[in-house]
Order: sequence, then structure tokens, then C-alpha cells
Amino acid sequence: MKIIFTHLLVTFLLVSAGLSTSQCSKGSKISEENVSRIIKTLSSDEMKGRSAFSPEAAHAADFISNEFQQAGLEPFSNLEDYHQDFTIYSISPRTTSITINQKEIDEGDYFSRLYSRKVNWENSDVEIFRISVDDDFRAKQRQYSNNGSSSVILVDESHKDWFHRYRMYFSRPTRAFELDSSENNVFILYSDSVTSLEINIENSVETIELFNVVGQIEGNRPNEVVIFSAHYDHIGVRSPVDGDSIANGANDNASGVAAVIELARHFEALPKPERTLLFVGFTAEEAGGYGSKYFSELLDPENIIAMFNIEMIGKPAVSGVNSAWITGFEFSTFGEILQNSVKDSSFVFYPDPYPNQNLFYRSDNATLARLGVPAHSISTTPIDMDEDYHSVNDEFATINISHATNTIFAIAKAAEEIISGKETPTRIDPEEVK
Repeated sequence: MKIIFTHLLVTFLLVSAGLSTSQCSKGSKISEENVSRIIKTLSSDEMKGRSAFSPEAAHAADFISNEFQQAGLEPFSNLEDYHQDFTIYSISPRTTSITINQKEIDEGDYFSRLYSRKVNWENSDVEIFRISVDDDFRAKQRQYSNNGSSSVILVDESHKDWFHRYRMYFSRPTRAFELDSSENNVFILYSDSVTSLEINIENSVETIELFNVVGQIEGNRPNEVVIFSAHYDHIGVRSPVDGDSIANGANDNASGVAAVIELARHFEALPKPERTLLFVGFTAEEAGGYGSKYFSELLDPENIIAMFNIEMIGKPAVSGVNSAWITGFEFSTFGEILQNSVKDSSFVFYPDPYPNQNLFYRSDNATLARLGVPAHSISTTPIDMDEDYHSVNDEFATINISHATNTIFAIAKAAEEIISGKETPTRIDPEEVK
């Protein structure tokens, strides 16, 4: 009886999305049962919220690797297995001394972004800039943080509120793929003139091992690549709320990972694709996008035809269960192709309805988009009203499994034209997505 019910439910999902059995069901391994199992496993309390720098993230990566193996994917490139290992350095001040005009600055009145083991500066050793009373603090902060040279930035005390907000953010360790890989910046809340300056900082440096999970289906065109991706990390253990301290990350982003795994099963069961397909679980998206940044350095972006980055599909959009929205719709023809691919169904893809939230830049697609790749995120969650987002309430019980499965079928159908080589999205202009 259970088998009959499951079959009827899947058939209902296919019909409701306008996806015929011959299009998606025949030979496909996508199932509501699999989607449920994957999300439940990744969002269990045992995974402790899958913080990228925790042992539980390694357990999550192993789980995804096993799913890729069972799906029949090949390891990517010259990897021995599905783990794409890499190292980052975590850099944080151990001892700090800053004096201006022979007076020591209080530790609450400076913050830094450092990429070296130590900094020893006097006036003549470093450029000094100012953020003055009439300046836009945020704009100047970005400008001086990316000016290509190490510098000291003196911030007028009129900006103290913004300064302290940024100081809280920059109190986290600096992370980098290499030491001395970027300029060092020290921001100091100080309004007066400077006759003497001395900065001495000794940093602690920790080596952290991270890993993406990557599998592939090689197509007839090895150098034309379509990527299906989702980040598998979340925010880990937080301050307790009603006795619960685990931010399980069921919707964000176990639901996206379930989609990538099920799409891998689906396309592996079909004849060899025209274009090569990569299936990627990114690490450390929540911590700065380190997984996608490392991954992007190993591929020629010109070979990447499109990137389907899947984020938070566990809850229906405001417009209904048969819909999903696409970030950065205006930057390429990716969204238009997906819209046209499901015209014969009741499913709808539409532009991101939350432009003020800058969601295009808040996931792993942004890293590849800045290289010109038509890289977009697909989501369904009403992010402006989702009270579970980044909280301990993002649990399996909140997920609409039928909706998530339906969305995965729709993505599979929408991707067919690009995978087959019949359609190619226009490239993104990197100058537009800075």
C-alpha cells in the first residue's frame, strides 16, 4: 500500500508541475522519500548545525560523498574520491600595541584585517588615510580596504557608531588561502592630527582543512560544463533558545543539497549528456564563501556554461508551490531560458522578488558570476518573512517535502535545454557584478 501511495504522490507532483512521466519519471531516481531522508540526515541534531570548521561538517561531507557514489558519479578531474580538500589560514591578533602621539589607543578603538604573521609599523612605513566627518563611512571603508596597499585608516569620531558595528564584524579571525596574500589594514577611531604612530601586532595563525564534495557526469563535450551546486555548511551551535542551541539548517541548506544529490541521480540514469555535468557541495559558504572561491580557481570560467546554485527550496514561495525565483535575473539570459523550458507546465520561474536583500551576492554563485559565468541561485523561500532563517528553528519539521521534490523535478526539466546544448545563456559582465 505504501508503494502504491508513493507512486501516486510522485505522479501527482509530476502532473501538478506539468512534467510528463516520459520527461522526468522514466529512469529517474528523484523521489520524495530520498529528499526527505537526505534533509532529515543533514539537519539532524547529530550534525550540530554543520559549521564549516567543525567535525560534523566532515561527517556531512562524507554523507554527501556516499550519496554521489551511490548515484554513480565519477570523481572530478584528477581527484581520487569526491573530496576536494584545501587549506585556509585563520589569522587573529595575539598581542597588539598601538600608540599615536605617544598615547596608547584603547583596544575598543581599533580593528584590523591582517594577512601576515606580524605587523610592525611606524609613520614612515605605511600609508595613512582618513575617513573625515563629511565622508560616507561605508563607502570609504570599502575603498581603503581594497586600495591595493597596506594602510592605516583614521576614522573621525563622528562615525563611532558605524565604526563599532564594523569592529564587531571584523573581530572575527581573518581567513585566507595564503599568508601575505593581501594588504593589511588597521582602522583606528581617532580625529586629531598625528605626529607619531607605532603599531605592533603579533598574530596567531591556525591551519584549517576544508573540503568541497564534487562529482561529475562527463558529457560529449568535456569542455562545456554545467554546474549544479549547493552549500552544505550552516551556522552550527548558537545561544540557546528555549533550551535548543543547534541551528539545524534544514532549509538552509540541506534542502539545496538534497536537490543536487537527486539531480545527480536523475541525470546519471539518463543517456550520456551532451555537456559535462558537475555536482558540487560547497563548504564554508556561511563563513565567507571559501569553498566556491577555491573551486573557482581550478576551472577555466570560459568553460562553464551555466551554474544552477540551489538555495533554500524547502518552503513554498509567496506566489505558490509551483514557483521558484532566480537571483540576478537581469544579468544573463539564464532565467529566460528556464522560463521557456517549463512553458508547457504550470511551474513558473521568475526574478528574485527581494532585490533589496542583495541575495545574488549572498551565495556561492556570486564568486563565479564575478568571473563572467551565468551563475544564479534558485530559491523558493519567502526570505523576508521566514522567521526560521539562521535560527535554531530551521528544523526538518518545517520543510514541505512535496514542494521541495516538485521544485527539483522542475529544475531537472528546466535544465534540459542547456544540458543538451540547444540553449546557451549569455555571459555575465563582471563589471556589472562588483
